[in-house]
Amino acid sequence: MTDPRVYEVLADSFLQETVDTCFALLGDANMNWASAMAERGCRFIYVRHEHCAVAAAMAFARSTGNPGIASVTCGPGLTQVMTALPAAVRARIPLLIFAGEAPIKSAWYNQGIDQKPFVDACGARYVALHHQRSMRQQLRDAFLLMRTERMPVVVGVPFDLQVELWSESLAPMTPSLDLMSEPQPIVPDQTALAAAARLIDTAGKVIVMAGLGAVEAGAGPACRMLAESTGALLATTLPAKGLFYEDPYSLGVAGGFSSDTARKYLSQADLIIAVGASLASHNSDSGKLFSADNVLQIDVDPKLIHQGRVTAATHLCCDAKAGVEALNAAVANRRALAGDGSAQTGAAGAGYYWRSDAIAEEISGSAADSSHQSAEPGLLDPRQVVTVLDDVIPSAWYTVNSSGHCSCFFAQMKKRPASRFLTIREFGAIGNGLSFAMGVAAAHGAAEAREQEPVVLFDGDGSFLMHIQELETIVRHQLNILIVVINDGAYGSEVHKLRAEGLPEQGSVFGRPNFAAIAQSFGLYGETVNELSQLADVVRQFSKRRSATVIDVHVSDQIVSSVVRRSHPH
Repeated sequence: MTDPRVYEVLADSFLQETVDTCFALLGDANMNWASAMAERGCRFIYVRHEHCAVAAAMAFARSTGNPGIASVTCGPGLTQVMTALPAAVRARIPLLIFAGEAPIKSAWYNQGIDQKPFVDACGARYVALHHQRSMRQQLRDAFLLMRTERMPVVVGVPFDLQVELWSESLAPMTPSLDLMSEPQPIVPDQTALAAAARLIDTAGKVIVMAGLGAVEAGAGPACRMLAESTGALLATTLPAKGLFYEDPYSLGVAGGFSSDTARKYLSQADLIIAVGASLASHNSDSGKLFSADNVLQIDVDPKLIHQGRVTAATHLCCDAKAGVEALNAAVANRRALAGDGSAQTGAAGAGYYWRSDAIAEEISGSAADSSHQSAEPGLLDPRQVVTVLDDVIPSAWYTVNSSGHCSCFFAQMKKRPASRFLTIREFGAIGNGLSFAMGVAAAHGAAEAREQEPVVLFDGDGSFLMHIQELETIVRHQLNILIVVINDGAYGSEVHKLRAEGLPEQGSVFGRPNFAAIAQSFGLYGETVNELSQLADVVRQFSKRRSATVIDVHVSDQIVSSVVRRSHPH
């Protein structure tokens, strides 16, 4: 038996880390490793652009709870991912990228570049593997760092070293998962818990707001119990959207994308209990929705300052689920005070039971955006499009909300559970929608498209065009994705901001490409929608054939989202 090559040893090390899916674009610095991985049974999704490999891996990680794995070649292959990396860092997504490196023994290589400073600038970690003796341990430790710190790690290995024969020991190496101890629940300190309970008992209008940490911890039922016993309303951050979608007292998203009704009650609350939420700036709409003085944060790693803002006046350092369950026990006496739901005096004489039938009716019956705006003849109002799609798309289908102007409209959908919803917006970049949808489809789909649970992508025309080449990837890998393009013929956010500031808009208006024809040229189904009545039939036909489809929905560029209206009033 001949000695293995270095790339084969590295492939075995990856597989020992339970890697079974990788998103990749091949080049000189990763093709040998990728081929060895594929030969050993790892599933590869071969994309058309390096950015899309990393972005798809991000969505795969968020959807599965397992690390995302991507691979690109060195030099220009790595620099192409510099938009995706900061987003993964800020979203705390465990991600490992095998990037290779230029040959270390060559005096000059045209794609050579010092890769570490680029990765460092994005906030990720770079690990260079240059010596066989330490390679396997360094790689294992990179996996350990990625898992424990929930951060992206880029691994670079010169590709001339990769093809050398392995000459070092192959003694068993303990994988990173075996080194990690079983997570121990962090329970709240009793003194801090008692103070938090007193704060709730003296509060009048309470809102329990859950973040992604609450979703991951399975704290949803405990949050609902706490809200019920204290007469509180419910809300979520945008990434946790849908956690309480069936609760009549759920206000939906808290933040810049809040509905009119949510903004009304969030601004009235005198206590926000933030559970597993990072309390980013947009979560409070930069302080316009609620003040940090009114926030009790429950988190394993509460931060006093985040994104330039004080997060909360009171912190309870503990697991999201453990903390809410402990609070439920501590304030159980208030359940009896609630009576039939009418106003009651709280334990300390100041609080009352905020919930009422009238509030529930207002939440269910009010429009997300009540502003009076009209679409031109022949074009649709995106708010109405969202309402219809929310009715006709089954709640079991996975939904992906991209970035851009249209994302505010789609954030108002009320019938999507958190387990079927994904958005990653921490870097504010558009152009990620197709990649995220591919990652979700790969995470939850089977080999054949007809066996996959459908994935629905909501994207804007500008964002969709940025990586439209991935339509070919979707067809080739038989990914069961319904792509809804809200086509206003412009970069929506920019055109509205330019108009608001009285500036020329020609740099943001491009016209409406025929996306249905483009989709068909790639081998997908394509439909152009100009009437609301078409939507139900198009969704129905997609459900029957279970084959990737693009719906090109022509909407008016005269409808301005609520978030842009507030930031740039006309």
